[in-house]
Amino acid sequence: MAKIPGEVTTTINNLKQQVLEIVEEATALEMRIFEAFGETEATIPYLDEVKTVVDDAESSFSRLSTLQLQIAKAQPIAPGDILELMNRAIARTQARIPAWERSIQEVKLEWNLP
Repeated sequence: MAKIPGEVTTTINNLKQQVLEIVEEATALEMRIFEAFGETEATIPYLDEVKTVVDDAESSFSRLSTLQLQIAKAQPIAPGDILELMNRAIARTQARIPAWERSIQEVKLEWNLP
């Protein structure tokens, strides 16, 4: 079994936890807007923005998990291309988290939600 270095595993697990929290927060925000204001011309762009955050974050979580499993199943060592994909997935997720968080905050501010 190919082994991911401990610090990389920690990074992956931390990123996945952050992504889960973003999915949870964005989904809750989507529901609050929908329940408070409904689906109107004014809310649709914001509901779509929050849904896009959820979809993107979910995709990143899935990508990290899938690559983590592929590396764990690789014998006797993980191919370089899979390791490179993992490095790219980590970098992309690290870069996207602040943007997702910013999108959530902007929608909250627009609708005066805590």
